[in-house]
Amino acid sequence: MKSFENIDAKSVNQAVALLQKFHQEKKTAIVVGGGSEILQLMKDHVVMPDYVVNLKTIPGLNTIKEERGGFRIGGLTTLADIEEHPGIREKLLILSDAAGEAASPQIRNAGTIGGNICQRPFCWYFRSSNFNCLRKGGQVCYTVTGDGRFHAILGGGPSYIVHPSDTAPALVALDAQTKIAGPSGERVMPLEKFFVLPSVDFKRENILKPGEIVTEIFVPYPKSGSKGYYHKVRERLAWDHAIVSVATVVQSSGGVARELRVVLGGVAPVPWRAPKAEQFLRGKKIDEETTQKAGEIALEDARPLKDNVYKVGMAKSLIQRALLASV
Repeated sequence: MKSFENIDAKSVNQAVALLQKFHQEKKTAIVVGGGSEILQLMKDHVVMPDYVVNLKTIPGLNTIKEERGGFRIGGLTTLADIEEHPGIREKLLILSDAAGEAASPQIRNAGTIGGNICQRPFCWYFRSSNFNCLRKGGQVCYTVTGDGRFHAILGGGPSYIVHPSDTAPALVALDAQTKIAGPSGERVMPLEKFFVLPSVDFKRENILKPGEIVTEIFVPYPKSGSKGYYHKVRERLAWDHAIVSVATVVQSSGGVARELRVVLGGVAPVPWRAPKAEQFLRGKKIDEETTQKAGEIALEDARPLKDNVYKVGMAKSLIQRALLASV
């Protein structure tokens, strides 16, 4: 691991100023919250920073505040705190479940919500020092002809990574917003627009610019009559990323869907929303037939690699299960 200098930031403004300064000096600087993701990236030699800006010393970034309209969750709030928060467990349907499915109890006690949505890919070619893959500045995505068992079936190309976050699909299904602080001040955007497909920029996973930091997530209360469901299929129960996950939030009356969101994880480089399936179900009774058709619609654009065709059927089944459980 390359040596680096750690700087304890005292405020968001100071952290942003430091990141901007180092960027202008053409120095590599990264931020650290919980630290589990960054430490692994450094061990894998994916990032070799000159400076690490520690955000844990900034007060007020690890709070959960319930207010009129929803919850404000600081970017440094741990996944364990989100999982265990009584108000979130009661009112945000699936966010507590999704946070509780991430990693292991030890990592959830340190890992933050901001870090979870900003994770880098866990593709073995990206993480290995033996491959200079497309996402690291090379010319080839080795997944295309190599081992792509756990890679993208939707939205892939020219890179076929999948976004590893458990909380991101749930947050998108809940219509969450993110607050970003940067050199130009603060901006707020729907979390769904935070993520970047490889076809837009294959070296990035999100829209963060140099010097920008995720400081807060706002999650509105679901509409009255809504019910949610989150489920994750993984290879190992103890600790693993999703092979396929699904988050659904359905507002229904008498078993008929009024409004709904269907978001998949583990199948695309971003949390993958299925708007055509949502549109198909809107105004229809949620039953075995309609949910099966919704799953087929959601996966009609799937383009699996040679080793991950199985994900298509798995995703269809999970969507049907989640929708039936959401009414």
